[in-house]
Parts: sequence; structure tokens; C-alpha cells
Amino acid sequence: MKFKEIEKLGKTELEKKLKDLKLELVKSKVNVSKTGSAKVKGIKKIIARILTLNNQDKLGIEKK
Repeated sequence: MKFKEIEKLGKTELEKKLKDLKLELVKSKVNVSKTGSAKVKGIKKIIARILTLNNQDKLGIEKK
């Protein structure tokens, strides 16, 4: 999921997506030996993008 796609989501959708991704991360960590760590890394990146957007909104920082 790209940052531009995340920006288009509403606040409630972002919270739901974040919750789902955290649950998926836990499930992926259990299966990391079977599938590899690439999926875990991707999930972490998406979570970081969502949290970055949330922090920018809280601080009132606008995108360049």
C-alpha cells in the first residue's frame, strides 16, 4: 500500500487498517520460518506509513 493510497483513507478506515495489519503481523511472525521475513518487513513498512500520517495530522505538519 502506497502512501498516497493511505492519505485517501478516512480516519476510521486508517484505525481499522492499522488494527488489521497489527493482527496480520502477529500471525506472520508465527509463520516466518515457513514463508520468510519479506512479508513481515512489508507489513511493518505499511504500519510505519500509517503511524507517520497520524503523527503528521496530530502535529499539523503539511506535506510539501
